[in-house]
Amino acid sequence: MELNMKIIPFDRKYSKDFRNLNVAWLEKYFWVEPHDEEVLENPEKYIIKRGGTIFFVQRDDQIIGTVALMKMEDGIYELSKMAVTPAAQGQKFGQQLMSHTLDFARKQGWKKLIIYSNRKLKSAIYIYKKYGFREIPIEENNPYLRGDIKLELLLS
Repeated sequence: MELNMKIIPFDRKYSKDFRNLNVAWLEKYFWVEPHDEEVLENPEKYIIKRGGTIFFVQRDDQIIGTVALMKMEDGIYELSKMAVTPAAQGQKFGQQLMSHTLDFARKQGWKKLIIYSNRKLKSAIYIYKKYGFREIPIEENNPYLRGDIKLELLLS
């Protein structure tokens, strides 16, 4: 890990960074859905207070990446809202964030993580599979209009 880089837990003061990183990513590849707007405008309400967590990658004093773990039910979480600034992409910050997140989930004793994604995000899906996620059938009424692939990682 880079000396001037660290992964930190959610702090309300980074809520705007969480929103901005994700909106930039969504607008680059897709669009911002109403469900995204709600969650991104109030991560404390929709993620933290519902039993989830958010991590940030901080380099020097700047937030350059984020990921959320949204509680679906006891022991099952959706890995969501993962984004890294364009300038920091390709430098393995996303992979370091993924490793940290998976370690955290295992330490919590969770059963599994779910990811909804889109097949056009080939490098992201490659990384998910590299970390052990496997494709499973996606439900017709999945939470994202852009979602056309669902993956899971059994943790225990």
